[in-house]
Amino acid sequence: MGSDQFYHAFFPTVWLAWVIAWWVFAINVKATVRRQAAPSRLLNMVLLWCAFGLLFWGPLIPLPGLTGRFVPLSQWPFWAALGAVLTLLGLLFTVWARIYLGRNWSGMFATIKADHELVTGGPYAWVRHPIYSGLMLAFVGTALAIGQWRGVLGTALALIAIVHRIKVEEGFMREQFGAAYDAYAQRVRALVPGVL
Repeated sequence: MGSDQFYHAFFPTVWLAWVIAWWVFAINVKATVRRQAAPSRLLNMVLLWCAFGLLFWGPLIPLPGLTGRFVPLSQWPFWAALGAVLTLLGLLFTVWARIYLGRNWSGMFATIKADHELVTGGPYAWVRHPIYSGLMLAFVGTALAIGQWRGVLGTALALIAIVHRIKVEEGFMREQFGAAYDAYAQRVRALVPGVL
């Protein structure tokens, strides 16, 4: 199997494994007592589905320039390898964060759970939203490996969706935990440790 074939199989496989894990993780979570509003949920879903569509079905979308390269083909093996590592690390980071969050996990939408706990340890000691940090790293890695502008656009759409959801979640957390969440937010950055 050549490197071309390996990477063409690797990225869909790791993302599909991640999606399956996410479905499995949805079992045995606490009951939801408050949920992100429907228009906000719809916006998140549309942006994320468009982002995934650009990454995996971009060549089928007849928009000029999307398949243009920002990574020259001569440098593609290096960027594909780096992208594979970043994608895998990002997705594994989301899994660690999800496991650490336990039954407080919200799944696809921002929610408040019954007996919701403020989790600040493990990956949550590094960033307030490690699942989103890991997702963004995985999007960046996949976009680098693709090396086409569709990957950049897909990553930008994912970032917009994630920032939107963070705003909703931060509002929920501040209402639920008040000063404790404010203190946590002052201590720990939202997406990038020590930066963002």
